[in-house]
Amino acid sequence: PEKFFRRAYVWEFPVRITHWVNGISIVVLFLTGLYIGSPILAPAGEPVNHFVMGRIRQVHFAAALIFAISFLFRIYWFWAGNNYARSGFPYIWRASWWGEVIGEVIEYLKLKRGRAYLGHNALGGASYTFFVVLLGWFQIFTGLALYSETKPGGFLDYLFGWVIPLLGGSYKTHMYHHLVAWAFPIFVLVHIYVVIYDSTMLGNGLISSIISGHKFYQQEDIQNDK
Repeated sequence: PEKFFRRAYVWEFPVRITHWVNGISIVVLFLTGLYIGSPILAPAGEPVNHFVMGRIRQVHFAAALIFAISFLFRIYWFWAGNNYARSGFPYIWRASWWGEVIGEVIEYLKLKRGRAYLGHNALGGASYTFFVVLLGWFQIFTGLALYSETKPGGFLDYLFGWVIPLLGGSYKTHMYHHLVAWAFPIFVLVHIYVVIYDSTMLGNGLISSIISGHKFYQQEDIQNDK
């Protein structure tokens, strides 16, 4: 019967693994970045016997490299994966895309069940593109540029050193890198709320889908997915 749910394999393994790697990396980067920017915790005793800031920076740099590799692989899988790996692409030059975004915002504000998509809807794709892709690129470029200062004239300095003078110097680059980082916890909070909301309202197994890869849909829902 049409009212029954059907199951579809939506999120491939590379999509799921990069989702969790990126998510964990962002949390580690944000927390260690807070300490680097404002080291309010200090061990007792002589500083020469401790290496707290150094360890925090090591974890920050390691998480940054892991995020960058996972980030680049997810971009590759955007092209190599199935249709759902590319769902939600922001067609900002299309009036129909803006219509979908506005309609989905209204549905969320009214707290009513909207159209269900197997992949990302237009609003989800727009938020991912801005908060994760664009700001992710910014953090990767500014982060590697700041890291290149540890070895002037080195390989990273050759690739990313131009970012620092472009943004007005090392201090301003640090400031912009720290400021943009605050956009990620905002995105995470909204993302978690929307995922729980959609999973409850639509009954589509959205939360478990990022683990199993499978989502559920009704017959009229899949017609809205492109």
